[in-house]
Amino acid sequence: MKKGGQFPSGREILLIGEDGDQLGNVTVERAFEIAKAANLDVVIVAEKANPPVCRILDYGKLRYDQKRKIKNQKKKQSAQKLKEIKFHVNVDKHDYEYKLNHAKEFLGKGYKVKLSLVFRGREAAHKVLGFEIIEKSLEELKDLGQAENKPAFAGRTISVSVNPVK
Repeated sequence: MKKGGQFPSGREILLIGEDGDQLGNVTVERAFEIAKAANLDVVIVAEKANPPVCRILDYGKLRYDQKRKIKNQKKKQSAQKLKEIKFHVNVDKHDYEYKLNHAKEFLGKGYKVKLSLVFRGREAAHKVLGFEIIEKSLEELKDLGQAENKPAFAGRTISVSVNPVK
């Protein structure tokens, strides 16, 4: 709060000292004198209270601490990681098992897995085969993950998301 800021001179405020103890009701000018003697700032804590509550503290340090707190919160949060496994209708048995083992590994590590079956050219005429492959893979993954939704056909792909079981 700058000198002569929001409060008219002579108005009383409830002042809290730098160590957290209440200094009682003082005038705005007296609050600035106390803060200047301690080489600190007067910061409004509760403007709507009657009388308004202000605190003596180092405003620069307060801003710094707030920024550090936000930075640490961002550091601790992790985005949900999504791994995608792509199949084709004419996938070989070995390739299918290899990709399914990757999906099992990802689910075991706690990743969300998206199973996609992509149709090329005239393969799109055999949607039933595509849905069978996806259903078969969901059946094999049911102990490690649960399907988030039903397999959906969009464009030239059938896709379904699988969440890891906790």
